Amino acid sequence: MASAPRDDVVTIKKYANRRLYNTESSVYITLEHLAEMVRQKREFRVVDAKSGEDITHNVLTQIIMEEEARGTTMLPVNFLRQLIGMYGDSMQSMVPQFLEESLNSFQRNQSQFRDAMAGAFGAGPFAELARRNMELFTAAGRTGQGGPAPQPQPQPQPQGEPDGDTKAEIAELRAQLAAMKDKLDKLGG
Repeated sequence: MASAPRDDVVTIKKYANRRLYNTESSVYITLEHLAEMVRQKREFRVVDAKSGEDITHNVLTQIIMEEEARGTTMLPVNFLRQLIGMYGDSMQSMVPQFLEESLNSFQRNQSQFRDAMAGAFGAGPFAELARRNMELFTAAGRTGQGGPAPQPQPQPQPQGEPDGDTKAEIAELRAQLAAMKDKLDKLGG
């Protein structure tokens, strides 16, 4: 059941010839204009001009693809592989909420996160996470510059009941995520 559009949300119509029409300003725009609207936190929805179907998700995905194709990639190959691997997985329904909340937390605490990552790696669980994240970022940078190739990721197990090791890993990851969220919440508070 679709909800009625809010008054502060700009409607963009996409025509069969791929042209985008901003109904608020009555002008044709490009995907770059939409990307700029996102950066300005301007709410919009994109609808198919003929059917009226909301195609915002598809257009936003297209913007990401074009941004990634410009050469300054933000999404690492292993992340994309892991994300694709989650399609059809029993945990698939949790991924969107997890990613959205993770990015929301990151944005809320961006300056504190930068300070924690750039500062001295003191003691404590957050310092250990920061140290490991810096190692991963450094390794990712070397890979992009002719450094060692990434290690192959273990293949996902067939669906069904996870084995004991997998359950333990999931429990450990949940505990680490909870600890990280608590630390980020304290930094933002």
